[in-house]
Amino acid sequence: ADPASITVIHHLLVTSRFSRFLFIGSCRDDEMGQDHPIWNMIASVQSLGAHATTIKLQVFDKETVNRAISDMLSLSPRLTWPLSDIVYHKTKGNPMFFSRLMVSLSKEGLLNFSLSRRRWVWDEEKIQSRKIPDDVAIFLTNAIGQLSSEVQAALCTLSCFGASADISAVKILEDDLGLKLQNSLDAAVADGFLDKLNGKYQFCHDRVQETAYKMLSMEDRASRHSRYGLALCRYTLKNINDDAMLFTAVDQVNRG
Repeated sequence: ADPASITVIHHLLVTSRFSRFLFIGSCRDDEMGQDHPIWNMIASVQSLGAHATTIKLQVFDKETVNRAISDMLSLSPRLTWPLSDIVYHKTKGNPMFFSRLMVSLSKEGLLNFSLSRRRWVWDEEKIQSRKIPDDVAIFLTNAIGQLSSEVQAALCTLSCFGASADISAVKILEDDLGLKLQNSLDAAVADGFLDKLNGKYQFCHDRVQETAYKMLSMEDRASRHSRYGLALCRYTLKNINDDAMLFTAVDQVNRG
């Protein structure tokens, strides 16, 4: 809130004629330093006798997400597990992201009430393939540095192919260059940085891919593109009918 709004809130809290006056506010404490006016306002109203309670909302675990969705849709937790698993994967249990995603799924028609079945239904495949919101992407890009070095390295390798890469291409790089990628990429899938769909590893958002790619120097990028392209070229020489892989190989060599 801006300083003027905080002043108005302070005035309402300390001068209200009502004996019972409840005010609820929310903020992102990671974006507010200790010198932010809101903290001074809270301290001031407390010194004047007003009661203030601060509640820090923690991330939800999978069970909490499922229970919330179960209550929201009036369905048994057993029935909502498939949906809650996808939602948790995409939001990492962040309460704000969770609520925004549920609203957007309803608006987009991916979650709707079926009159014939008299219950809420959803399209798991489309929800799974749906891009995550921008604010969730920012959250994930900031979290990349907390991953293990092996997972970070695998994400950097994948980022050289753009938004996604065929699992078959990843296997070729492992066999030809001796890289260890799939276990680390699967770990990134479990952590929500990637999706594994339709025979591809794909970044959950463009910003995540861009962050991983920017971790490489310009020289390293050129070297990697060349090595990956040549590895795929060697494969296509033995498998001349794989036009898609040949196209990927040429693209990598050109970028190198």
